[in-house]
Amino acid sequence: MGSTQKYLLKQIGLLVIGDEILLGRRNDKHVSWARDYFSRINVDIGWIAILGDDPDLLERFFRLVRERGDDCFSFGGIGATPDDRTRQAVARAHDVPLTRHPEAVALLEKQFGEATYPNRILMAELPEGAGLIPNSHNNIPGFYYGRIHCLPGFPEMARPMVGWVVEHRYRLAPEDAEGFIAYIVNGVKESELVPLLSSCEDRFPDLKFSSLPRFSDGTSWQIELGIRGSSPQLDEGAEALAEGVRALGFTLETG
Repeated sequence: MGSTQKYLLKQIGLLVIGDEILLGRRNDKHVSWARDYFSRINVDIGWIAILGDDPDLLERFFRLVRERGDDCFSFGGIGATPDDRTRQAVARAHDVPLTRHPEAVALLEKQFGEATYPNRILMAELPEGAGLIPNSHNNIPGFYYGRIHCLPGFPEMARPMVGWVVEHRYRLAPEDAEGFIAYIVNGVKESELVPLLSSCEDRFPDLKFSSLPRFSDGTSWQIELGIRGSSPQLDEGAEALAEGVRALGFTLETG
């Protein structure tokens, strides 16, 4: 369904589609780029999935995304060949038919002329009510339905299309709306911090606490504790975590 409403974008999910990725015939180039891009605009990535060209699995996955209300960017599977199944899966997941989108038809005819038929025109068959995502590379549009955005598998096409979606469909949180504080704790095992982390999560449910263990010098444990959230709770949660670490007899430093 096309919409002019701008949603607040705080977290997104990434879906990469294609047997060629799973089989190793192609290397994914979307995820690492998306991490960098969305990090720069203060948007978290909540999940990442790579699926093959299985129509039933794709339908179930898109239905789950729909039910959760996630903001999703999907790459691949929107072409005209038999193994391109994204359009059909999104339609079935929303219980709507595929119909020829008149604007998409016009764009394809402008790009390819008579060669649009009989095969390329299939790319204009979109879930009924879908909106278009412009493709500055070759004018073959992507599409969105609700908060699911379907883009080509080619990175050079998909990347500017992601930018268009963010600019035209979303509003971003202020840069200072969410922050991150990290501490390094030496000589501690992660299991020793479990009760403290659980207690902090209970006290500050709007904050995200994380723990990343590693060997600091190859022989002793070092834990990086992270807290993500908004002020003033972020500062309060960080102080509570630091006090708890000290009460256990460990020292910590800012990460």
